[in-house]
Amino acid sequence: MSKHSGPPGQPDQPQPGERDAWLSVAARKNRRRRVVLADPRGRGRVLRTIIELEEQTSVGEKLIRDLIRQQLKTAFLLGGGTLTLLALLPLVFYFVPALSGVELAGVRLPWLILGVVPFPLCYAVGYAYRRLAERHEHDFVSSVDR
Repeated sequence: MSKHSGPPGQPDQPQPGERDAWLSVAARKNRRRRVVLADPRGRGRVLRTIIELEEQTSVGEKLIRDLIRQQLKTAFLLGGGTLTLLALLPLVFYFVPALSGVELAGVRLPWLILGVVPFPLCYAVGYAYRRLAERHEHDFVSSVDR
């Protein structure tokens, strides 16, 4: 046993050189850790689907065509509906002349609606379209990863 300096009855204290050697050994032992970020099961199926997409096989083309069809359908519904609504506003004011005479804050209602309403409406439609497009893409990626 090595000599330690300490009062009798107290546990032996290691010398400073021994303590540093012991700490470096302990630090080396704890340095390596294995981290698993993904489950290796089911990777073959995902890999096969990704290869089909990259090589543009008939299955990969169908998957991409379905994604594009979904995106176009969403764009036509939201964009077409908004365009139709905005195009019908002047017709409503033409065929209902009573609305044309209404004034709010000194501005006639048709000018107010045609000048102010389209901006927040277009912003809301763009926001909704972006959210739906991201959801379609997320569904596509999750179907590929299954």
